[in-house]
Amino acid sequence: MPDWASRNFTLLTSAAFITSLGSHGALIAAAFAVLEQGGDAGDVGLVAAARTVPLILFLLIGGAVADRLPRHRVMVTANLLNCLSQAAFAALVLAGSPLLWQMMLLAALGGTGQAFFSPAAEGMLMATVDRKNASKAFAVFRLTMNGATIGGAALGGAMVAVVGPGWVLAVDAAAFAASAGLRALLDLSGTPRRAQGGNLLADLRDGWHEALARPWFWSIVAQFSVVVAVIGAAESVYGPLVARDHLGGPAPWGFALAAFGVGTVVGAVVMMRWQPRRPLLAGTLCVFTLALPSAGLAVPLPVPGLVGVMFVSGVAVEVFGVAWITTMHQEIPEEKFSRMSAYDWLGSIGMVPLATALAGPAESAFGRSNALWGGAVLIVLVTAAVLFVPQVRTMTRRPERADASAAVDEGGAVPGAAVATAASEPAPATDSDSDAADAEGAARRYG
Repeated sequence: MPDWASRNFTLLTSAAFITSLGSHGALIAAAFAVLEQGGDAGDVGLVAAARTVPLILFLLIGGAVADRLPRHRVMVTANLLNCLSQAAFAALVLAGSPLLWQMMLLAALGGTGQAFFSPAAEGMLMATVDRKNASKAFAVFRLTMNGATIGGAALGGAMVAVVGPGWVLAVDAAAFAASAGLRALLDLSGTPRRAQGGNLLADLRDGWHEALARPWFWSIVAQFSVVVAVIGAAESVYGPLVARDHLGGPAPWGFALAAFGVGTVVGAVVMMRWQPRRPLLAGTLCVFTLALPSAGLAVPLPVPGLVGVMFVSGVAVEVFGVAWITTMHQEIPEEKFSRMSAYDWLGSIGMVPLATALAGPAESAFGRSNALWGGAVLIVLVTAAVLFVPQVRTMTRRPERADASAAVDEGGAVPGAAVATAASEPAPATDSDSDAADAEGAARRYG
């Protein structure tokens, strides 16, 4: 780890690597577990949907809970729930008699755990680094996660072929247990206490008002509800069909998806060294390239062209992702970060089930090529619309200021708490207002 990486950051990154490594293998194992019991593609889809639906339903509650309770406890509890559900799934598969409703129920428990875990994890991760190194920190974290994603999928597929899906699910359960153990070792002695708000419903309303008060936030969340939906339909529905009909089978599509994964790794490496002065503008401009996969499938491009398109889009996704989380870290108060993260997650994935369900009817109504071109045009249009939001174009990176630490010490807070609370200073859209914003933020926090 770099010199600036704290013990907590190292623990969180290590735990995330272990969890991601196991989970991406388990996704393959779950699908083959259904098929080995005589299920078809529809049954595989039902098990996948059983995980996605509770994830969407409980995300906002998970974000509010993570802002009320110690985030590391929420993360550990969610990990233990995932461990138990995957262990039960593995036991059923190894016993050789899992029923479809049982697999759907256990997948739903896994999705519920993820709904509580994800908002808490983002809030906890960004509280372990100062603003100066936030971009580098998230880039390192994403680099680790992307490596685990690629390795987990490859290792999981090989293990399913050699030892069967049941043992891969068992390994995933053990990975969740190990990750829970690492996260239980987090040192929260220097983290300031967050003031308790009202009831849970009041916290959800407060998160909604916070989101509406930031046009840059809700506009990009709305943009990505469309972008992620289009990409989801292209990759999960149209991509395999194009590969079957025009590219010679599933192997070329596998190469294209692998190129996307490699692109995300390269993008993370780029963002470890590049810190754009206007992160939202730089990230949003990269989103235009996410229309390329749909356009490439619509042509369709030959395999080398499609691999290149997917690589470029992988780099672009990572550049935007690091720029986005860095901006959230700078702009959103720490005590409200998790519920805002939950709204971000919900906006990003909420339309994916609808898009994948409508992909087939859209192909029948307009033709596959026209449906794909329509998706590419949608991405371009919503991305161009976001650029009309002034904060997206003008918001600048605000460097960490030494007077923030002084304000903590003078205000009587716990020494070292400036790292965790730096994110709660409201950042301006331009550099000229930054001194006033810092003073206002310090007054609000420290009285």
